[in-house]
Amino acid sequence: MSIQTDAVYERGVHLAAWQAGVVGGLVGAGVMAVLMVLMNPPVLTAAIPALYGVSGGIAGVTIHLAHGAVLGVAFAAVVQSGAVGDRTVGRLLGAGIVWGVLVWATMAALVMPVWLASVGFPMAPPFPNFAVPSLLWHVVYGGALGAVYVVVR
Repeated sequence: MSIQTDAVYERGVHLAAWQAGVVGGLVGAGVMAVLMVLMNPPVLTAAIPALYGVSGGIAGVTIHLAHGAVLGVAFAAVVQSGAVGDRTVGRLLGAGIVWGVLVWATMAALVMPVWLASVGFPMAPPFPNFAVPSLLWHVVYGGALGAVYVVVR
């Protein structure tokens, strides 16, 4: 008499929701930073570090990645709340893109100009600052965030 057992092994990376948000946010912010450097470097090298009273490209990249990670965790919280509905690949990718647009409309277009003006940054953009290149960058951020979230979650 023989006994047969079946073993199922799951492969791949599976992170907690908040961890997937961090990873997705970092990847999204990294891809976005590349676009920023190619299209308008002073945003990353001057404006973003000026928010915190520092200067330089490394400071800008570090701060930008940190913002991306924190916003990625917030995205994960929204997803986990059920606000996105079914967590299908298409829906999560779409939710990431919508998230990018919302971040652009609130943080980049409204908060950042006021913040930069309040710290005396000489090249502060006008309020509101609904700049199309920034919208593109944030859509790419959100798309990458949503895609990575799907893969690692």
